[in-house]
Amino acid sequence: MVSITVYGGVDEICGNKILLDDCGTKIFLDFGLGFSRRGMYFEEFLNPRTANGIGDFLAMGLLPDIHGVYRSDLLKHLGRKPEEPEIQGVVLSHAHADHANYISFLHEKIPVICGETCKYLLDAVDEQTQRSIENEVLNFKRRPLFRSDYRSPPIKRQFKTFRTGDRINIDNFEIEPVHVDHSVPGAYGFVIHTSAGAIVYTGDLRMHGLHADMTHDFIVQAQKEKPIAMITEGTRINIGKTNESEEQVYQKALPYLNESHDVGIVDFNFKDVDRFSTFFHIAQTLDKTLVISCKHACYLERYHHDAKLKVPNSTDQGIAVIKPKVKTGTYCSEDYTERYMQKRVGYPNIITAEEIAKKPEKYIMILNFWYLPTLIDLQPKKGIYIHSLSEPFNEEMEVSYDRMMNWIHHFHLHFVQAHCSGHINGVDLKELITTIKPETLYPIHTEHPALFQGFAPKVIEVEEGKKYKV
Repeated sequence: MVSITVYGGVDEICGNKILLDDCGTKIFLDFGLGFSRRGMYFEEFLNPRTANGIGDFLAMGLLPDIHGVYRSDLLKHLGRKPEEPEIQGVVLSHAHADHANYISFLHEKIPVICGETCKYLLDAVDEQTQRSIENEVLNFKRRPLFRSDYRSPPIKRQFKTFRTGDRINIDNFEIEPVHVDHSVPGAYGFVIHTSAGAIVYTGDLRMHGLHADMTHDFIVQAQKEKPIAMITEGTRINIGKTNESEEQVYQKALPYLNESHDVGIVDFNFKDVDRFSTFFHIAQTLDKTLVISCKHACYLERYHHDAKLKVPNSTDQGIAVIKPKVKTGTYCSEDYTERYMQKRVGYPNIITAEEIAKKPEKYIMILNFWYLPTLIDLQPKKGIYIHSLSEPFNEEMEVSYDRMMNWIHHFHLHFVQAHCSGHINGVDLKELITTIKPETLYPIHTEHPALFQGFAPKVIEVEEGKKYKV
């Protein structure tokens, strides 16, 4: 018997955790962090207690309480006996936290199968993020973590990577990954061959991006296999046809950045290769220098492991890296900066905020939310702030958005919204589903599952934790 059980992504746009079982062979499709559910109970200074191991996460429904999945140290910390893993692998669609981050809790003997570029991204996240119990995807430190344990090497997870055209065999499953277009590189959908027939999983995708041809490849392959079931994302099922595109972002942002007599500020997800290329192109067109952070430089370095991405590197002409500050508030020493940059990216073109402030009209700076205090150093007069991210769709995001707007108003910046979503709109999604023609449809990663009725002969409005026979 083949079954599908969804433990995350039900009535929420995040946290995908889908268990497939084929006669005892079990795999998870993604194992992500549910931001919406976490935000119901926790915030920046109110976090799950690591002193309780995995207990708070289980008690508040952030993780499913299932056997043979979790790390032995976390179970022991909670007072439970260790369990041998009963899952043969996690197949990861892409590197966004809502699909990947809760791999942190899984037993180290459970292998993670992902695309090559996805692994490069996870490497960059690991290098640039302070360790916490919720972001130990690549490796982890056993809990409880004592001071003497800080310098001990972490326990590495098993990773197996693939590219489109590969086939992954896990006992009863044969998994066929096919690239899709999303707002992060290295995103995949899957055709999963089971004893009952083919099951399709979309991951996250879109048809209006620069690489719609990749999503088209996925549609063609999925349709050819005549799937008995399809698990689809539905983030924007309630959104009709839009004219959004990377070209539209370019055309909208260009005149504002051209007319600005101060530094142009742009904010977008640093994992988004297409958006970086868009603003790099704008900077080249306007003969301006694009300024990035050390963190962004690290991501560009990782992207360059994949020649197919064709993304600018931090060493390219027209890009500068802003000099980091140490925690004391003083600039890093020249020696430290040189060693840091040589170790991380080998990039010599360092610039300070004071240098930017002398000729601000010559620069476009990528400034994400957590770097907003840099505005204090830049002291812009009446610059432009291009917000190239989704508008807030939950309470926690609204609080952060309001805080961002306070910074913008304080420095008298002109706010411009110019964005192209990473998710497919409702019209395109309906066409995708009716083209693939699954017998049964399981919509997840959506707040509007009822809107899928009629898209397939049978549509299941999924209940969390309920096993569905395929």
